[in-house]
Amino acid sequence: MNIVLFGPPGAGKGTQAEKMVARYGLPQVATGDMFRAALANRTPMGLEAKKYMDSGALVPDEVVEGVVAERLAAEDVRDGFILDGFPRNAHQAAALDEMLARRGRRVDLVLNLRADEDELVRRISGRRVCRDCGSNYQVTSGPARTGDVCGSCGGELYQREDDNEETVRNRLQVYREQTEPVLDYYKPQGKLADIEGLGSPEEVFGRIVEAIATTGPAVGE
Repeated sequence: MNIVLFGPPGAGKGTQAEKMVARYGLPQVATGDMFRAALANRTPMGLEAKKYMDSGALVPDEVVEGVVAERLAAEDVRDGFILDGFPRNAHQAAALDEMLARRGRRVDLVLNLRADEDELVRRISGRRVCRDCGSNYQVTSGPARTGDVCGSCGGELYQREDDNEETVRNRLQVYREQTEPVLDYYKPQGKLADIEGLGSPEEVFGRIVEAIATTGPAVGE
């Protein structure tokens, strides 16, 4: 089954993707990971993307789509994938359909994690990261921690510069204007499942499992 995991910053896509990988055995294909791999392996599209990144320019849709196409041609995604961070606009959504159609495949399900903006701001602005091991924490919840010390390795916890409330609200505004319209591309196709993102990670995952069970082909087909 080919699944697109969608939702605004702070909706919990990373957490839910990990749970989906563990349950269904499908590989998570995240945009950031794809770019890092393409750059490290010096693939044709990775080298093309590097030209723009080195100059500080925005990587064009065509190059982003090329990096994704390279990744989706790999053997480990032949039986399905969980795509996180792509597509980000209608052009990319159409390109994804085309690259999959060339292999006799399609997007089966788009899981859209929804959450109230104030809740998203609370989650992201309350996030702290360990400087040493990279573990993520919440100010009011999450893994055990003592003050500003990581509960896993004892490293210092800090707030990323782009996790302050003003920046978070700006990121959410950009999401609404530029990325959220992708849902209008998938909704008429009957592939969109809205998932309430409020609640514990386990509660949200239960809703995802139900959506997958009642939509499209069996996982792995």
